[in-house]
Amino acid sequence: MLNEEEPIPEKPVDLERLSVDELNQRIEELRAEIAACEAELNRKSAHKSAADALFGGND
Repeated sequence: MLNEEEPIPEKPVDLERLSVDELNQRIEELRAEIAACEAELNRKSAHKSAADALFGGND
């Protein structure tokens, strides 16, 4: 049974086989994924800060 929180490992991409256009597209996709991760991190950090303020957590 797979744990939903564990990412499914992806096969490494052989960058040498990609064209310039494909590399540029991959970079944009990775940037979008990073931005989504950063937004989620900010959301969770704000939620944790609010909970800490409410419940007095200092950890």
